[in-house]
Amino acid sequence: MRPRVLVTRPEPGASATARRLEEMGFSPVVLPLSETVALPVDLLAVPHDIDAVAVTSANAIRHASRDVIALLASRRLFAVGRKTAKAAREAGFASVIEGSGDAAGLADKIAAELPAGSKILYLTGSVRLDHFEGRITESGLQVFVMETYDTRRIDYPAEAVASALAGGQIDAVLLYSAKAAEALSSLAAQPGMRSLFATARYFCLSERVAASLNAAEKDRISIAAEPTEDALLSLLKATR
Repeated sequence: MRPRVLVTRPEPGASATARRLEEMGFSPVVLPLSETVALPVDLLAVPHDIDAVAVTSANAIRHASRDVIALLASRRLFAVGRKTAKAAREAGFASVIEGSGDAAGLADKIAAELPAGSKILYLTGSVRLDHFEGRITESGLQVFVMETYDTRRIDYPAEAVASALAGGQIDAVLLYSAKAAEALSSLAAQPGMRSLFATARYFCLSERVAASLNAAEKDRISIAAEPTEDALLSLLKATR
């Protein structure tokens, strides 16, 4: 019997992850516990003389308005990894430099290619770690932040959750954000849900995500070696 894995990330990523899990021999259960929503931005606040754009999440591109894309598409864009680079090219950016998948590594790559004092516009979400901004500032580059999206927790009616999770115990849970971890802890603590998560393992994208789980789950938590889905799924596969 295939292990049942709960996928909590927002769409459209959740369905893509489900397909990967099926190919790996797991039985995915899709129930997004967070969502990303576009934020309004002030185009007048963007320096006219920026030297490059940096992006560490494809969501920052997906939620950028047409006006934002039109303003920036001619600039060189540094993307954290393959998926983000693909999203940037599809949005209309002509010059895209692809990183290895690590935010701090992307900052180092930009610092190696651009002179000190260069101006970088960072497209990002309102909920984020400071790995990129801290590293890029230390390197002597100027960073300007444009928040194009927010991440929000999703809570479902009990009936909707029961329907989505019908089919037996959950063997593993993939958690990509602190918001989703908080929602999952609340969900798993409900009287009618406890048995479904009694032996579930929790696979977290980062320490910050893991810290948002309740104490009851601490002994069943595993944390990816780096904050990428490839690392998360490799961890899941290794513990099967």
